[in-house]
Amino acid sequence: MIDLTSPYLWYISRATGSVSLVLLTLVVVLGILIANRVGGKAVGRFEISELHRMVSMSAVIFIALHVVATVIDSYVPTGLISSVVPMTSSYRRIPVAVGAVALDLLIAVWVTSLAQEKMRNVTWRLIHWLSYPMYAAAVLHGFLTGSDSHQRWWLLLTGISCLVFLGALTWRWWQRPSRADGRTALSPLPGSGLSTQSTRRARQVDRPVPGRKRY
Repeated sequence: MIDLTSPYLWYISRATGSVSLVLLTLVVVLGILIANRVGGKAVGRFEISELHRMVSMSAVIFIALHVVATVIDSYVPTGLISSVVPMTSSYRRIPVAVGAVALDLLIAVWVTSLAQEKMRNVTWRLIHWLSYPMYAAAVLHGFLTGSDSHQRWWLLLTGISCLVFLGALTWRWWQRPSRADGRTALSPLPGSGLSTQSTRRARQVDRPVPGRKRY
């Protein structure tokens, strides 16, 4: 039986924290690809969207494991409340509070993503913008509290992740497409062949059939 102060819990917390950083970076980058409507014949935008969803679920799982391993490890006095309520931890109050903010923002983005079909597109998009400060808070939390935060491999991993994030964010800002009211990231671009085909199909479906009554 694993003791509550076992080093295995510490290893799990370290490993899941590092993996979570990589997964969060992929989630944000894939989200930016979707927002900028990247996709072609080989890999379409719907495939990128599905990959984004799968990686997001993986990130949530690893973050949950990271939180659970940290909370149940009695060597570090961090309770469950402190993981979601900032400034309530007796252990490294500010660094843990930053992690709690990152977790709260992640929960908000994740829950609203599950309820996207029931929300207004503008509201969902505004909440989804919290992904950026969430990522920044997660990186800062790992740097302030991680036992490997000053190791060369961890600094290299964090540096590459941050460079990828900043590069994608810059590209998102400069190459963002125009967006009309009610259009989502998966909507066809104006004047594209897909938009024309969708319009033709809609007209064909709406076209009345001779001899058939419309109700």
